[in-house]
Amino acid sequence: MEDIPKRGTNGSGQFNNRRMLAFHPSFSFRAYPKENPVLLGREYLNWLFTVPVILDFLEKGVLVETREVYPSHFLFKIESFSLLSDNGIDKYETTDFVAGDYKWRLIIYPDRRDSENKGDHVSVYLAMANTSSLPATWEVNAVFSIFLLNQKLDNFLSVRGRARRFHALHPEWGFSKFISKKSLTDPSNGYLVDDKCVFGAEVFVIKSQGTIECLSILNAEVPYKHSFNISNFSKLEDVWSSDNFILGDQTWSIQVYPRGNGKGKGRNVSIYLHLVDSKPASYCKLKVKYTIGIKNQYTDENHILSCCTWLTPPANWGWYSFMPIKDMNDPKKGFVVGDCCIVEVEILLQAIAQIS
Repeated sequence: MEDIPKRGTNGSGQFNNRRMLAFHPSFSFRAYPKENPVLLGREYLNWLFTVPVILDFLEKGVLVETREVYPSHFLFKIESFSLLSDNGIDKYETTDFVAGDYKWRLIIYPDRRDSENKGDHVSVYLAMANTSSLPATWEVNAVFSIFLLNQKLDNFLSVRGRARRFHALHPEWGFSKFISKKSLTDPSNGYLVDDKCVFGAEVFVIKSQGTIECLSILNAEVPYKHSFNISNFSKLEDVWSSDNFILGDQTWSIQVYPRGNGKGKGRNVSIYLHLVDSKPASYCKLKVKYTIGIKNQYTDENHILSCCTWLTPPANWGWYSFMPIKDMNDPKKGFVVGDCCIVEVEILLQAIAQIS
């Protein structure tokens, strides 16, 4: 979350000369005017009615401020607040409301949710609603604010926490000490008038549009091995492609250019490892150690080249200058016998990086 310049400073943390500070050291603060409050009127009153709440607040990473605009997602009015406890209502869950394409509800504890020091604060929590309709691994990230109407000043106390991660094991977040009972019930503060109070909520869902990459290291020791016989080698015009084969849930093939390809055209035989099914939505790159050879059918002196590299699909990987055409076609060399050559392949898939 972006750092928010502290109100009452010049943005660098240096105090303005015209303002003094009143804050608890563990969370955000508001500034009050040093000048005559009669001249500044409403600003001073905002500060006056907000400071008691700030001084009661003990949560870290919480921004406390006032604003005149009504909450955009939900309002909840309680009449006869003092009678909640008398009637055994120690917890109240509101009706569901929609924000960010999800359903939410407020949970009010008039005498604090925690058993310790019960009765000294009002607790307010935001909870995901209707979670049974979500996938088993559901997760929602959101920044939310809880509001309390100041009925004297016709503005709202706003308490906003840090970004929170809602999921099956932690479907609700909020403030155990949203406001002290003393501050709420003090008539001079304006939060409880004629035993009525109004809470509100805004929820802004953080849409995850980032890329997640997972690197899997494969404990593979035995490489994939296969031999391909190429008949009528002299009659091939452009490219020969092997039958497809499967390795690591991927579909591969070998491509041979008898007369060369790219920079090797006309001078060298070109051979490539080809990833047929690249699955671009699931895979981004693969760590592969591979060896390609042309078998010498007279001796054990095969022509072999090896490579160990990261492969990023879609493309071919190999050598445009695998071996000179004149050596390949020389009948004394033993690479083409009876117009047939044998291509041998070894591939070891070492790692897969998946993206989602």
